[in-house]
Amino acid sequence: MDDLIQRLRKEHQAVFGVEPAVVAYAPGRVEILGNHTDYNEGFVLSAAIDAGIAFGLSPADEDACTLRAADFGESVRFQAVNPGRTDRERWSNYPRGVLAFLRERYGFRPRGFQGTFCGDIPVAAGLSSSAALEISSGLAFSAFHGIVAEKLALAKIGQRAEHEFAGVRCGLLDQISSLFGREQALVFTDFRSLEADTVSLPQGTAFLIADTGVKHTLVDSEYNERRRRCEEAAAAFRRILGPGIAALRDVTRADMMKYRDRLDPDVWKRAAHPVGENERVLTGAEALKRGDAAAFGRLMFESHESSRKYFENSCPELDALVEAAGKIQGVLGARLSGGGFGGSAVVLVEKDRSPAIAASLASAYAAARGRRLEPRVVLPSAGARLVT
Repeated sequence: MDDLIQRLRKEHQAVFGVEPAVVAYAPGRVEILGNHTDYNEGFVLSAAIDAGIAFGLSPADEDACTLRAADFGESVRFQAVNPGRTDRERWSNYPRGVLAFLRERYGFRPRGFQGTFCGDIPVAAGLSSSAALEISSGLAFSAFHGIVAEKLALAKIGQRAEHEFAGVRCGLLDQISSLFGREQALVFTDFRSLEADTVSLPQGTAFLIADTGVKHTLVDSEYNERRRRCEEAAAAFRRILGPGIAALRDVTRADMMKYRDRLDPDVWKRAAHPVGENERVLTGAEALKRGDAAAFGRLMFESHESSRKYFENSCPELDALVEAAGKIQGVLGARLSGGGFGGSAVVLVEKDRSPAIAASLASAYAAARGRRLEPRVVLPSAGARLVT
């Protein structure tokens, strides 16, 4: 993080002639278990990672805002009191939305600013660079305007920015993971109560992230269709089982099998994934508390197979990667991470074997798909914070 903060300061100084008065940092996240369960009011195990986005602000002499994406070499200007959304510099919709909804929530008058952000999260790799941008900008805007935003309030503001400014109907997983991360632990979140706790990782284990290089763009993908099918399934079960079914979190796998013929086949297939995932997360959390990494890893493999078979949010590259991982000694589990349709796989490994496993995985993937990749160790890390 320190190198990233220094890069941000240099970029801001070079463009605007002053150092940023406010700097915030937010990590990306890796979803370990619990795929597409967050918006179904279920459970997720995730982790903040040791890569993120730094966001800096300095005051401007006028009401206009200038925001620079250092990694893209692009800048955009808009009015502080009316940031609006744009179809051009679409990356700017995330902080624009955060500023608009922070103002709505806390009632301050936005000031003009000069802003810069940069990051070390691979874009579109399934590690949630978008949420890291929302949370880092939210912390920076809050400090810049002299307010203190509660963590859950900031998470919901980031989610709303993604919904209404970026056009993705995401859940709260990414924002909560970025805010509540802890070193060497997973974040266990109940997305009905929005309570977040942490569960320590078993000793001697680590995670590898392997980016397939397949860039997923959730705005243009089938993410929204999957969510709509889940909502249709919950409504169908509510008609069958009564008003106690508020979301798919309230449906069991036994219910899925018993009433399979009462649902549209496509709706049933989509619902089977988050229903099974909820049970896997609860079982997985207990395995972690026992220190049983092998049992937890098996659940990760089961999760990926469910993604492939029922939710169809995997892709041939991710399938090849997970299959290759399952044949390497020292690998305990593997699955796609995040929304799917591309991006990265997360691999649970024996820590002392991680360099050899990374090399073997890269070779196996190259043989299967004709493309090299570079798996990297990711460390569960502390959550978002204000730096200055």
